[in-house]
Amino acid sequence: MSGMWVANGLSQDLPLGVVMAGAWQGAELAIWRSASGRLSAWNDRCPHRGMRLSHGFVRGETLSCIYHGWAYGTDGACSKIPAHPAMVPPAAIKAEVYQCVEAEGVIWVAPAGSDVDLPDLSGLAAVRSVTVQAGLAEVAHALPGFVCEGAVWRGQLDGAAVALVVQDRGALVRIHALGTGDRVKVSRWLDGMMRLAEQGVLA
Repeated sequence: MSGMWVANGLSQDLPLGVVMAGAWQGAELAIWRSASGRLSAWNDRCPHRGMRLSHGFVRGETLSCIYHGWAYGTDGACSKIPAHPAMVPPAAIKAEVYQCVEAEGVIWVAPAGSDVDLPDLSGLAAVRSVTVQAGLAEVAHALPGFVCEGAVWRGQLDGAAVALVVQDRGALVRIHALGTGDRVKVSRWLDGMMRLAEQGVLA
């Protein structure tokens, strides 16, 4: 469990030069894509004053904190302190780095050093991500016929395979949908499933 991968979005949700907030088992993360396309995931706190790095901005191959502009390279090490431009930042100033990879259109995060295999989603195309204002139990109830395989729920829609990669966030659930069939049909079905799960909270 300590090394498991958690899906934090679809590749299409994170274009070049963008940072977004993410999470791993309760830890808040900043996930960003550099200008060259490299993905990084760090603890969402600047080592300087604790400002959220997910509020920062990407410039080339660095992510800068929005507070004092301290810049960090893709390895998490501080590369620039604007208030002291001539100073080489000490090696100890470094963001806490997580592993971050993408496979089959899904962005996955795990602690550094994890050697757990990613779920197999080969042959499936990314559809969209949604946030369900319900708990995991309500989502499960809205998925009759689907089989849970860890963080992935698998089922069929009109004969086509559908996989829902689930990110449990407690009071809400993030779902990243993939499938082999008509993307529009899968997206519309996903809307109906969301409504059913959210109605279950009120029942």
